Amino acid sequence: MRIETERLFLREMNMDDFEALYAVLGDREIMQHYPYEFDEARVRAWIERNMNRYKENGFGLWAVCLKETGEMIGDCGLTLQNIEGEMLPEIGYHIRADRQRKGYAREAAAAVRDWAFANTDYPALYSYCKYTNTGSFKTAESIGMHFEKEYPDEDNGITHVSVIRRDEFSQHS
Repeated sequence: MRIETERLFLREMNMDDFEALYAVLGDREIMQHYPYEFDEARVRAWIERNMNRYKENGFGLWAVCLKETGEMIGDCGLTLQNIEGEMLPEIGYHIRADRQRKGYAREAAAAVRDWAFANTDYPALYSYCKYTNTGSFKTAESIGMHFEKEYPDEDNGITHVSVIRRDEFSQHS
C-alpha cells in the first residue's frame, strides 16, 4: 500500500519505524492535547495496533515519508474511532515538530481523504481532537472539513469534531 502526493508518500508502518515515530509521539509539546504521554511501550503498541488495522480493515495510520529522502516525519491515515459512542472513520495525523507548518499534515490528510472516498463506502469522514487543539481542526478545515459538533468527554474535557460528507466532497472535486 502506497499513497503518493507531490512531496510525500504514505506507506504501512512497521517496527523499523519505532525511532522515527517515537520522535513524534514522544514529543510532549506535539502531543500536549492527548490525555496521556507516550513512552516506548505505548509507541510500540501504537505501531502494532496499526499493523493489525491494516490486516483487519485494509487501512490504519500510515507512515508519512518525504519523497526526497524517504525519511518518516509522522503518521496519517484512516482509523475507526469512538466519536460520542459511535464508531466512525476518522482521519488522524501527527507530524514531527521540525516539519510542522510546512503543509505536510494538510497534504497527507487530503491524500487520505481522497483515498478513503475512492476505496471505502463511508458516507462521511471525521476528524476529532481536544477543543483546544486549534492546529488539528484547522488542518481538518484545510482539506474541506467543517465543524460538526463539540461534546463533553472524559479524555478531552470537550471534543471538537469536524466532518466532510461524500456528497460535499464530490461537489468540490
